[in-house]
Amino acid sequence: MSAVLRGATRFFAHHGKRPDDCPLENESFEHHMTKQVLLGAIRDAGWHAELEVSAPDKSWRADVMATSPDGSQRMAGEAQLSPITVPDIQARTDRYAEAGIRVCWVSPHEKSPKWIDEVPAVRAQPPEAGGAWAMDDGVAAFDWSFGAWGVRPTPLPVFVRWALEGQVEPVVSLRRYHRVKRRVGGRLWVLRRGMWWTSAKSARLQAEHDVMRRRQEERKRVAEEARLAAEAEAEQVRLEEAAREEARRLEKLEETDRRARELADARHARWLEERAEPVARGNRELAEAEERRLREEAEEAERVLRAEEASRAWWSLLSGAQVRELFEAVAAWARQEHNVQLRLPDELYTELRYGHGVPLFRVDGHAYGVARPCPDVLVPSKRSGQLTVFVRNSAEAKLPADVKCKELVVLDLPEHEQLFLG
Repeated sequence: MSAVLRGATRFFAHHGKRPDDCPLENESFEHHMTKQVLLGAIRDAGWHAELEVSAPDKSWRADVMATSPDGSQRMAGEAQLSPITVPDIQARTDRYAEAGIRVCWVSPHEKSPKWIDEVPAVRAQPPEAGGAWAMDDGVAAFDWSFGAWGVRPTPLPVFVRWALEGQVEPVVSLRRYHRVKRRVGGRLWVLRRGMWWTSAKSARLQAEHDVMRRRQEERKRVAEEARLAAEAEAEQVRLEEAAREEARRLEKLEETDRRARELADARHARWLEERAEPVARGNRELAEAEERRLREEAEEAERVLRAEEASRAWWSLLSGAQVRELFEAVAAWARQEHNVQLRLPDELYTELRYGHGVPLFRVDGHAYGVARPCPDVLVPSKRSGQLTVFVRNSAEAKLPADVKCKELVVLDLPEHEQLFLG
């Protein structure tokens, strides 16, 4: 029958509901002609041929069944035009083998099917005008000189006779021989085939050539291993000689270094003798300097302690209200005289570098002045020389007589709880 695949591809297939008593109805002309050609070739070879032969259990159905004259051998010819998967065609081939029947799959398509080397198969080329049918793919001979299979186009009747008589049989192509070059119409093609119909001689030549190649590869491997071993031995000798040379070089270098160290040690000993007195003097000077440093640090610590005690005594003369009164008076004076806003401290905080007075800062963070420095604490001139110093009244103004400042501001604040300063 004629069928159409999705995409408008036409192929030919058995009619699925064809009755057993009408085997040749409803099949394609190409399928029918392929079977007729096989039928005629089988009969010409002297074998009995019959179309559409089925197994008793319907496990297989041969397009053409060939039977030897004595009835001891059978071989199925399958004209396969419809698409079929490799697993399916292998399964059908296995069913023939289980029944003791040889099989040859024949495809008359222009392009060889994918399964041509998966099962015993050939591609049959239909005749052109005045020509004859021929097996164009699937038959090959092994060429020893090239170490490769070569496709052998064979007239269909000749191939059928060879296959029936066992002159050609399906032979598995060894992996190293899968690539086959073939020139068709002036163009070189590279095929990959894993099975061929071929003679026992070609099968033997392939096996012998493979043995020869394996021996060559083994000899090459042995030669390569020998070469690598020789190179490794030569490299080992070179490394050992290089190691000995390196040892001699290091020994010579060590001797040179030893002599250099002896000379350096002698020079250093002489230098130590010459520098003994200056070094001792330098050590004494260092010890004296360290002693002075420690003494000055102790004096500085004592000075800081006295300054802190004087500061506590000085500021203890004021109550909290008087301190706030002082800060507010300073802020008011700065606004009035310089139009400056001060950032008043939230609590009493003094610094030694300002004579334990309260540092005053503008709202932009710049130093502005010092409030009430302690008269018993020396204020560094580099700190107070650019600042305004504030005191509460004229009585306090008399106390920090040695303070150098940008301006001394005497605020007219009452004594209140202030004690006699003597």
